[in-house]
Amino acid sequence: MLADMTALEIAGQLVALISLGFCIAGFASTRDDRLMLLLIGANVAFALQYALFQSWTAAALTVLVILRIRLAQRFQGNVAVMLGMLAVSGVAAVLTWQSWIDLFPMTAMVLGTVGMFMLRGIPMRLFLAGAGLAWMGNNIAIGSVGATLAEALVVATNFVTILRLQRMRRRYPEVELP
Repeated sequence: MLADMTALEIAGQLVALISLGFCIAGFASTRDDRLMLLLIGANVAFALQYALFQSWTAAALTVLVILRIRLAQRFQGNVAVMLGMLAVSGVAAVLTWQSWIDLFPMTAMVLGTVGMFMLRGIPMRLFLAGAGLAWMGNNIAIGSVGATLAEALVVATNFVTILRLQRMRRRYPEVELP
């Protein structure tokens, strides 16, 4: 498989593995603020990886994911800002659209945006798991082994963290948890 890849695609595979470390550390955290910070680092690497694979819609939307994370932290629950982010994402997708594969990053962007702006704790992580599955579909379609592995581990880690949060809620019902 590596023999059939260009130098840019091999570089993309390596960059995707770097993002893996950020993702796992983020989703293993039960703190939403730490999750968001580590997701910024992961998405910088993912954007570079998508550019190396010449998957332009995924690259553009991933750059917007970085902005979305910052905006969602500052404007949590703000429907107008969320709709603005979705509109900008739609424009970016139209300008960079290449094929049906671009439906995957669009789906991921919508789920992630709604989840980050409107939800917290377990519900947010469920939406982010759906976004992760959509990104995984994109990564399989473009042939990125590193990013597919990263998203699979992100989704798995995310579900483990959801289970941890549920146990914490049952064990400490008097404490407000995410």
